[in-house]
Amino acid sequence: MSKTHSISTKTLTLPEVGEVLNGQIKLSEEAVSKITTCRNYLDKKVSESTTPVYGINTGFGSLYSKNIPTEELGKLQKNLVMSHACGAGPEVPSEIVHLMLLLKVQSLAYGYSGVQLETVEHLVALYNHHALPIVYEMGSLGASGDLAPLAHLTLPLIGYGEVLYKNKRYSGSDLLKELGLSPIAFKAKEGLALLNGTQFMSAYGVWSTLHAQRLLSLANLIGALSLDSFDGRIEPFDELVHAIRPHKGQVRVAQEVKRILTGSGIISQPKKHVQDPYSFRCIPQVHGATDDVIGFVAQTFLTEINSVTDNPNCFPEEDRIISAGNFHGQPLALAMDFLSIALAELGSISERRTYQLISGSRDLPNYLVANPGINSGLMIPQYTAASLVSQNKQLSSPASVDSIVSSNGQEDHVSMGANAATKLYRVVNNLYSILAIELITAAQALEFRRPLKTSPALEQFVDTFRAIVPFIETDRLLHDDMVKAEKFLKEFNLNK
Repeated sequence: MSKTHSISTKTLTLPEVGEVLNGQIKLSEEAVSKITTCRNYLDKKVSESTTPVYGINTGFGSLYSKNIPTEELGKLQKNLVMSHACGAGPEVPSEIVHLMLLLKVQSLAYGYSGVQLETVEHLVALYNHHALPIVYEMGSLGASGDLAPLAHLTLPLIGYGEVLYKNKRYSGSDLLKELGLSPIAFKAKEGLALLNGTQFMSAYGVWSTLHAQRLLSLANLIGALSLDSFDGRIEPFDELVHAIRPHKGQVRVAQEVKRILTGSGIISQPKKHVQDPYSFRCIPQVHGATDDVIGFVAQTFLTEINSVTDNPNCFPEEDRIISAGNFHGQPLALAMDFLSIALAELGSISERRTYQLISGSRDLPNYLVANPGINSGLMIPQYTAASLVSQNKQLSSPASVDSIVSSNGQEDHVSMGANAATKLYRVVNNLYSILAIELITAAQALEFRRPLKTSPALEQFVDTFRAIVPFIETDRLLHDDMVKAEKFLKEFNLNK
């Protein structure tokens, strides 16, 4: 039975996000009270005042000067959602849409957005039933909130759009009937509260950060295997070296690789070579730099998912409604561009280790097959890794340095964080493929060091892998091996 997690005003950590995604959610009593209090306050302000307040009784964007009659405020919000659902391009992956729903509920639960409780409960219902609105990748500039993607996320609440539910596509209206829900009749500000916000960028960023943490651990593990299979040296991982250049990530990686290699018969044997290539010798410095970046990015998204990012913000206790810019995605855009670069570097150094292992160096056969010539061995997987590494370099060109004017000049600086997000997603998936190729290569090379053994930790790791991808005696369809290896890396229990 899946666990039910309470959505409250307390801080939601990144590890908790992973846990929540495997269960159900409900609003805490505190969240219900905050949401209701804010909505009641807003209703009172609307009924008692005709003072223009952006997005509540005015138009949107450059139409902020257009006052809207009280009786038209609900229609204004519905029109906003329908008119802003202008997404294009591929459909957003289901795991990202699921996260978007969670993060939107979390943001609204703080009680500064002025939405109806029923609206948030509808989002909770979509989440719990795994009924995922069809959202499109393109359309957000990452500044006025993720307008187009969040409009598509919101459409089913009013009976529009499309939803993927139980592997079948439903119209928004049919989905509501299926779940026994009625379409929401929006009140003042609700559409804007749902569309303003950074949940598209945040969902990609959180997903990518969680996978980045996993990928770093895998890169350290596979890098250690490659080092031993290459008959490399342990001295570059000595704590004395890193104590005099104590970048936290560098120190952590050196300690981790040294721990993984504890007990290896290969690493402890006398070496013919005084130095190893940088791709082995500088693992602590390169992987460690990525480690530090992941830490920075994780902190950025930890702050973001525990924030209110729509506009305007309602402060019932202070009796104020403030129009500002918490929807601007600049912190996320910069962080995701930085993470793309850091992960691309993990892939770049991984591919170099793969290349060294198949190069015929250190008494290893060319392409790691016993009879090269008739067999091509692991020649071409390295080509694939090189292709992926090159694409990751291209994808790491920063989106956040770009901006383009929109809304008739009112929205004159945008973050382009949504483009940073979708690029980062591709970098993450490419890196899984690159590391899978290095694992195939390193495990293959290890067999040519027999009867020597690597460390107990790595022997167990390779044994588990060999149950999925056996040793390559002669040429076979390596694409299948690569697919299996990638799946293995995504599912392997790193905590054993």
